[in-house]
Amino acid sequence: MKLEGVEIRTIRMPLVSPFRTSFGTETVREAVLVRAVGADGEGWGECGASALPLYSSEYTPAAAAVLSEVLVPALGGEDLDPHRVAGILSPFKGHRQAKAALETAILDADLRARDVPLSYHLGAVKDRVACGVSVGITPTIPALLDAVDGYLADGYVRIKLKIEHGWDLEPVRAVRERFGDILLQVDANAAYGRADIEHLAKLDAFDLSLLEQPLSADDLGGHAMLARRIGTPICLDESILSAEHAAHAIELGACCIVNIKPGRVGGYLESRRIHDLCVAHGVPVWCGGMLETGIGRAANLALAALPGFTLPGDTSASERYYETDLTPPFRLEDGHMTVPTGPGIGVTPDAAVLDEVTVSRAWIPLAGAAAGAC
Repeated sequence: MKLEGVEIRTIRMPLVSPFRTSFGTETVREAVLVRAVGADGEGWGECGASALPLYSSEYTPAAAAVLSEVLVPALGGEDLDPHRVAGILSPFKGHRQAKAALETAILDADLRARDVPLSYHLGAVKDRVACGVSVGITPTIPALLDAVDGYLADGYVRIKLKIEHGWDLEPVRAVRERFGDILLQVDANAAYGRADIEHLAKLDAFDLSLLEQPLSADDLGGHAMLARRIGTPICLDESILSAEHAAHAIELGACCIVNIKPGRVGGYLESRRIHDLCVAHGVPVWCGGMLETGIGRAANLALAALPGFTLPGDTSASERYYETDLTPPFRLEDGHMTVPTGPGIGVTPDAAVLDEVTVSRAWIPLAGAAAGAC
């Protein structure tokens, strides 16, 4: 496709309730959106970075800057195959979430122009996917039980609890005792260290489907040690930045499940490579969430429809996070959500809603016009 230019927007959308993890508490979702404009149409991508570099080194002001100043200008104005984007951007170190948003926008524009759904392009085999919900750290255990009760009533088929030091065994025990044989997992967001291995082994008592990212992202050896010590399956999240990282982790025995977050690994095409690798090694995968708007949520559903995604993901309904989403809301039906069938990601943001939540925007031309704020 002939890429004419790219628009970079920063938006701020209030969350319906605070979302607390070991990284901090979010009450507003600040995100960078990318709109790629070509001769035959446009496409959208969403950057998963947060307002502060807590989950990873990336954060929204830096993502907007590197997109505007480095990544978009590097594409040039020639005809561009979306599958070449990652290679063109590879000389620039890091910034996977920004690169993912740009690649997704270009891929979306290309697929829309050819009337091809993203799900079909990636190799999806399902028209709807099972959905779980991620429950942040609450002020009290009774508040946690009320939250879980509400999500189960809504129909979510899996509950994931965020844990950290001082908020792990007791809340997990309380949820298991109150709700019985539900599909339950926990996510530590790298809050623990090797000295905590014996403590984490106590989670075996609660028949969890998995323990997600208990140790630091760069400690694959520690994860392998933990995996040999406990019976609960280890799932890696922050440690997996590419198919190469996934292969190394699997080889070391550091995990037996992988959480694929497209932004974290550099985009949906790299996500498919990780999926294919894991399928070849018999390792289940599932799609993680980054508090996405409907733009990112639509693309995640397309990815989660691939055959290796055998565990419910974090692609919750729009109302879980936002009173008004950027796109038509995604709703939960019988514990599942429908995969969009339209071309590209299958949804388009509402212009009025988008303008209302936009705090900055810039247009970067690739066809000879001058750049500037708009």
